[in-house]
Amino acid sequence: RLFDARCTACWFTLGIVVLIVASFWSLDLQWRAFFSGEAAASMGRFIREFFPPDLSQPFLGKVAWATAETLAMSALGTLIAALLGILVALPASKVSPDDRALFKPLARFALIVLRSIPELVWALVFVRVVGLGPTAGVLAIALTYGGMLGKVYGEILESGETHATEVLLRNGAGRIQAFFYGLLPASAAELTSYTVYRWECAIRSSVVLGFVGAGGLGQQLDNSMKMFNGGEVFTMLAVFVALVALADR
Repeated sequence: RLFDARCTACWFTLGIVVLIVASFWSLDLQWRAFFSGEAAASMGRFIREFFPPDLSQPFLGKVAWATAETLAMSALGTLIAALLGILVALPASKVSPDDRALFKPLARFALIVLRSIPELVWALVFVRVVGLGPTAGVLAIALTYGGMLGKVYGEILESGETHATEVLLRNGAGRIQAFFYGLLPASAAELTSYTVYRWECAIRSSVVLGFVGAGGLGQQLDNSMKMFNGGEVFTMLAVFVALVALADR
């Protein structure tokens, strides 16, 4: 068995190496152009357009409102995604408190569909349905991140410490009681950590969503880039760095 496992690992490693080599060979990567002096000069001119940053009072007022909208959009989207993720993760995982597991294949397929469609596509769909604004962004984040959170939630619960759950079951507790009082508390810290990380990702995603009219700082950033106003762009990028640092903190 050990020999078979080593052979499988060797073949798997060889397959990964072949895939990497084939990727470099098949893609037309312009490394020479990227590291050329002309590319460096062009990049330098582009970066110089960011200075000085725009710190005017009217613009900072717009940025403050857009920042609040971005935080609200990302937080609400992540909250809905977490609720959706845990609701779908329970029937999809091996530790489901439901013995019948009737909905396990359907729940797993739903998680695959949700996380397979990028939030940008969901945003384009909802912009057509509800119009421009943060509603489309909230729904896009909620659906895509709901699939991601559901998958990871299921894996965390399946790999969690089961000793407390087994003790509860042996002493007469029901499966649902054992799940909520044994398994879930043991995995709470890891579940919370990953959820906060996804909130950080949602803040970054709001940039892209804003480019299709989903509101927040991203939409303001799109407007400034279309007007070739590098100072405004630099100010908003600095705000994004501060927001991600806050989420990390």
